[in-house]
Amino acid sequence: MSRKHGIITCLVSVAVIPAFLLSCGPGKKIEAVRQQELSAILALSRNEIQEERRVIAETRRDTLTVHDFDGRKVLIMKAVRDDETGEMVATDVLDAAVVTARFRNVAERHGRIDLRFEVIVPASMQDSKWQLRFYPDMFMLEDSLRLESVFITGEDYRKKQIRGYELYNRYLSSIITDSLAFVNLRNVEIFIQRNLPDLYRFKCDSTVVTEEQAASFESRWGLHEKEIIEHYTNRFAWRYNERKKERRGVMYARYVKAPIVTEGIRLDTVLRNSDGDFVYHYTQTIKTRPRLRKVDIVLSGDIYEADRKIYAMQRSAPLTFYISSLSAFVDGTQRYLSHIVERQVSANTACYVDFETGKADINPDMGHNRTELGRIRRNLCELLDNQQLEMDSIVIAASASPEGTEKANDALSEKRAGSVADYFGQYIRQYRDSVRRLEGLAVTVDEMGRERYSRQKTSFPDIRFRSRSNGENWDMLSLLVDQDSLLSPSDVRSYMRHLQEEDPDRREAALQTEPYYRYLRENLYPRLRTVRFDFYLHRKGMVKDTVHTTVLDSAYMKGVAALRDRDYPKALEYLREYKDFNTAIAYVSLDYNASAMAILQKLERTPQVNYMLALLYARNEDDQNAVQCYLDACREDRSYVFRGNLDPEIYTLIKRYGLNTNEEEI
Repeated sequence: MSRKHGIITCLVSVAVIPAFLLSCGPGKKIEAVRQQELSAILALSRNEIQEERRVIAETRRDTLTVHDFDGRKVLIMKAVRDDETGEMVATDVLDAAVVTARFRNVAERHGRIDLRFEVIVPASMQDSKWQLRFYPDMFMLEDSLRLESVFITGEDYRKKQIRGYELYNRYLSSIITDSLAFVNLRNVEIFIQRNLPDLYRFKCDSTVVTEEQAASFESRWGLHEKEIIEHYTNRFAWRYNERKKERRGVMYARYVKAPIVTEGIRLDTVLRNSDGDFVYHYTQTIKTRPRLRKVDIVLSGDIYEADRKIYAMQRSAPLTFYISSLSAFVDGTQRYLSHIVERQVSANTACYVDFETGKADINPDMGHNRTELGRIRRNLCELLDNQQLEMDSIVIAASASPEGTEKANDALSEKRAGSVADYFGQYIRQYRDSVRRLEGLAVTVDEMGRERYSRQKTSFPDIRFRSRSNGENWDMLSLLVDQDSLLSPSDVRSYMRHLQEEDPDRREAALQTEPYYRYLRENLYPRLRTVRFDFYLHRKGMVKDTVHTTVLDSAYMKGVAALRDRDYPKALEYLREYKDFNTAIAYVSLDYNASAMAILQKLERTPQVNYMLALLYARNEDDQNAVQCYLDACREDRSYVFRGNLDPEIYTLIKRYGLNTNEEEI
C-alpha cells in the first residue's frame, strides 16, 4: 500500500470511534477517551497548502527556455519522474495526499509573520455536556507565550452556564436597594401628624423642608427626623437584606459554577451535535525579532463537565515554522566616507556684557555679567585642556547700540573689546600659574631598579589676543525687530522705512521721533551690546595643512543595523540615497518591487543579485526570467538550491517546474 493510502486508512480508523462511543453514556464516554488517550490534532493549515498548490498549478507556460553557463539552451517543463523508466514526463496532476508534515517554511514580510494552523477536534471527544478548552503555546528563541485559547462548548453545558447566571440574577433582584422599603411610612406620617403638627404642615405645604426648619423642630421637640425613621424601620428585614448583599460572592460561586469567559479567548463556539470532526483555522501574526529562525506551536487542553476538569489532554507534538527573512542577505561590509581634516580649526561664541553708559570698564557684578563671564571662562578652560587642539589666538570684537554718534560708538566698542581682551588675558595667565603650581611628580624606574623623580610640566602656548570694533549692530537690531511680537506690523514697516537712510546718525535721529523708540531703547538696544569671541586653533602634531582620510559612514551602518533588526522603514530612511544592494533589500522587504528592480538591474550579477531578481520576477509573474535568474544563482552558489525552499515565490517556481531535481540543470 502506498504511503498516501496508509495515511487515509489511519484517519478512517480514528473516525470510526464515535460510532462506538455515541452509544455510551457520558461516564463511559470519558473512560473511553482516557483509555484511547485522545487529544485534539494540531496540523498545518490545509487551506493554505491547497492555495499554495493552486498557485503552483497555475502557469502560463508548459515549457521554459533557459541558458546554461556555456550559452546552450535548456528546456524546462512541468514534469515528474516516471517510476518505471526513470524519465521526466510532463504532467499537470497534483499530488492529493493528506498532509502530515510537522513543519513549514514561512516568509517574513513587512516585519511580520503569519502562522496558520488548524485545531482539529475528533467527534469522539465532543459531548453536549462537556466544554473542551485548548491552549496553544508558542515558543520562540528563549521566550514562550500562551496564545488565545479555543473553547468548544456543548449545548447542554452552555445551558447550565446560562441557567446559573439566571439564578444568580434572580438572587440579585431579590436584594432591596431602596432603604425606605424597610420603613413603615404610614406610621411615621401618623406620628408626625400627632406629635409634630408644625412639621407635618410644612411637609404638606412644601415638598422640601430646609435644614434650618428641621433644626428648629429638633431643638423644640428634642427629636430628629432620622430617629423617627429608624424607630419605624423593620430591623430584622434590613439585617436580612444586608446579609444577602454580603453573600453575593458566595452565591455567585454557588450558581455560576462555570463562568462564561470573555477575555483571552480566540473562539468560544457552541456545538449542537457531535456528528463530525470540528476544525478551527487559527492564524497568529507575530513581529519578527533579531535571530528568530523558527517558531514552535504546541497544543494542550482539558475537558470540563460543569465546574470539574475531568480530563487533561496530552501535549501535542510541536508544529515548527521555519522563518525565512530577507535580512539574511544583508551585506555587512563597512562603508567609509572620504574626509578632509584641516590643520586649522576655528570656533566662536558670543556673550552679553553690560557696561556703564559711555564706559568700557568691566564690572562683574553688573547685570548678568557674572554668569556670562563665567561661561566664557569655562569655554576657555575646555579649549586649553583639549588634548587634540592647541589655541593660537583669540579675536574679540565688540558691538554697540545706535545711541550717540557712529564715530563715538566705534571708539567705545573698540575700548570695550580691548577691556574684555585684557580681562581674559589676565584670567589665562592666572589659570596657567595655578596649573603649574599643582603639577605633580612623575616616578620612573631605571634599568637598575632605582626610582627617579621628575616634575610633570604642562606646556601652555602663548595666546595672542586681538581686539576690534564691530560698530553699531544694525543687523541684529533688524532681526530683533522682525521677530518681536510686541511691535505692531505698522511699527515694523516704519522701522524698515527708516533703514533706507544710509547715514546711521540720521537714521537714529529719525527713530527717536517714533512712539516705539522708547521700547527699542529699553528692550532691544541692550541686546546689541555683544562681545564676539573667535578662537583660532590648530591640531596638535599635525604638520600638513590638510589630510585626506576615511571615516566610517555611520548613517549607512545604522541602516544596515536596522535591516538586521527587520525595521525596514527605518532602514530605508538611512539607505535610500545609496541605491545599493542593501537598499534593494529594504525595498523588497517593503514590497516596493519596482524600486528594488531598478537598483538590482544596474548591479553586477552576483549570486545574491540574481536570487533577488528571481524573487522579483516571480512576484511579477515573469517565470521565464525568474527561473533563469534562480538557476544562475544556484550555479554559482549551491546554497541557493536550499534557500529557494524558504521563500514562497521561489518555492512556487521550484515545484511548478521541477527545478533542482536534475543536477545538470545546475
